[in-house]
Amino acid sequence: MASRSILPAVLLSCSAVAISAGAAHAAGPGVTLLPHRAVYDLTLGKTSGSGAPATARGRIVYEFSGTPCEGYVTNFRQITEIQMDEGRSRVSDMRSSTYEDGDGSGFRFKTDTFIDNTLVDSIDGRAHKADDGAVSVNVTKPTVRKIDFEPGAYFPTAQMVHIVEEARKGARTAQVKVFDGSDNGQKLFDTMTVIGQGTQNPSAEKAAATADALKGVQHWPVSVSYFDPAKRDGSPNYVLGFDLYENGVSGKLRIDYGSYVLNGEMTKFEILPQKECK
Repeated sequence: MASRSILPAVLLSCSAVAISAGAAHAAGPGVTLLPHRAVYDLTLGKTSGSGAPATARGRIVYEFSGTPCEGYVTNFRQITEIQMDEGRSRVSDMRSSTYEDGDGSGFRFKTDTFIDNTLVDSIDGRAHKADDGAVSVNVTKPTVRKIDFEPGAYFPTAQMVHIVEEARKGARTAQVKVFDGSDNGQKLFDTMTVIGQGTQNPSAEKAAATADALKGVQHWPVSVSYFDPAKRDGSPNYVLGFDLYENGVSGKLRIDYGSYVLNGEMTKFEILPQKECK
């Protein structure tokens, strides 16, 4: 995939439900985030056009932890093996680590992408949001650069909290600008989120259905489209679909790149150690 974490995550990281007698930590009014690790197995879904692969498979490992006091840490790794109709298969390995201040004022990002065990892309930098909402970005890799963006952008965890808040209100769409450090840390992306009907019914995914931390937790099917404002045709770079739980967990992934879709099934889930916010 492109040099972007699909879980801004997107998993892309929220519950009014008390987890372990209230051990989860508030990230906004009535919204909490659950530290957790989730594993998703990827398989090839719908394909169309000559640019679609013949086969594809992979795995995502996603870890989220932190508190509003200490900030939030996300570690993400996606390994994908893709084979076109002709030629040998290619293995991509993307490793991403981010830190976001609990109040959404700062964001650090680092992503390394390997193709067939060879490093092909490395992004490193940090962003800061001023009191007026303007975002200033300092990139150290792949080249040293400073970029300033207009006010109004969200960092990934704040974006996820916003979607949960809108879903709770009964909203069916949410539009925000997002900075997540992808594309060499040089772009803001417009996002459009479509929110489906919420439910507390168990998921069809066994790992989610059997996890005590997800039982009875409200969740919504959502679809987040990422747009490059510079593109004239108005089509999204890609569309990420998933079940969004109130506690920030994502299930039933669907990554639509246009010519093909990767489906991600949650196969493992565990709660990570939780710290109290002092």
